[in-house]
Amino acid sequence: MFSSKKSKDIYTVGFYNVENLFDTIDNPNTFDDDFTTNGKKNWNHKRYRDKVKKLGSVISQLGNEKSYHAPAIVGLVEVENAKVVEDLANSKYLRKHHYNFVHYDSPDDRGIDVALLYNKQMFELLGSENFPLYLEDEEGDRDYTRDVLVVYGNLNGELVHILVNHWPSRREGTEESEYKRIEAAKLARSIVEVIQAKSYDAKIMIMGDFNDDPTSKSIKEHLVTEDFYNPMEALLDRDTVGTLTYDSKWNLFDQIIITKNFLEPQIDKHHFKHAEVFNKKWLRIFKGKLKGSPFRTYIGPWYQGGFSDHFPVYLYLKKED
Repeated sequence: MFSSKKSKDIYTVGFYNVENLFDTIDNPNTFDDDFTTNGKKNWNHKRYRDKVKKLGSVISQLGNEKSYHAPAIVGLVEVENAKVVEDLANSKYLRKHHYNFVHYDSPDDRGIDVALLYNKQMFELLGSENFPLYLEDEEGDRDYTRDVLVVYGNLNGELVHILVNHWPSRREGTEESEYKRIEAAKLARSIVEVIQAKSYDAKIMIMGDFNDDPTSKSIKEHLVTEDFYNPMEALLDRDTVGTLTYDSKWNLFDQIIITKNFLEPQIDKHHFKHAEVFNKKWLRIFKGKLKGSPFRTYIGPWYQGGFSDHFPVYLYLKKED
């Protein structure tokens, strides 16, 4: 049973699809035109700063029911560039928590990337790398998508590896696009195998917006094999628990998956305690046909002033003395 009390030896790891965190500047190499001052969405600096502040507020609260610390590590997807991640790290609710970040530009057509925030007082960065996912469309042309970000470092003195993912969407149809997410899963597994070849008992976290549920083929058959545990799968047993809605149905695309050695309490090591979706009432739409869904920045072309179309997820790790 997980104690209801706060503890100084409990640490939080989070993941958040922040939904189109674009600056207002046009990048001529990507399709970011809608999110510029002259674009269709009337995106402007005031709206951008408001979104950054709101996202920072959410991130600062992940895990605060059980931990005295702001999250040690937070994976991010749908960030446009390093500048928006830097603005987020330096925003009102996060600047006091000593965050730094890792980011690489991905070749995604829309110009959205993955990144990792980390609290410098809890996580010592040792290295990072990005791995491109090579896909082809029906014509045999390169289908550009997000890279997998790999970060490794010492979490309170313990070496951990983190893979941040944003797998291809279901826009073309779930079945039609399934092969792309299976290829993404295979890429993640190949990265894991390289890590494990160097250290067979490496502690690894695979987080991301997988655009598939914990029970989907890409996750269940190609990613979570006997050496991994997916704590998000247990959340599916609850009614109306997910991280986003589509056609009034919930999906749990946002997940944090861990190697099974996180389940073993050991002295001076971190072990898994609990996982949750952060879905507070104030993060939800409170009326209308989308009631209960994540309160997002836009619905179609209409500005709403919300947070994201996804809820973040997080898990608690306890470090044994």
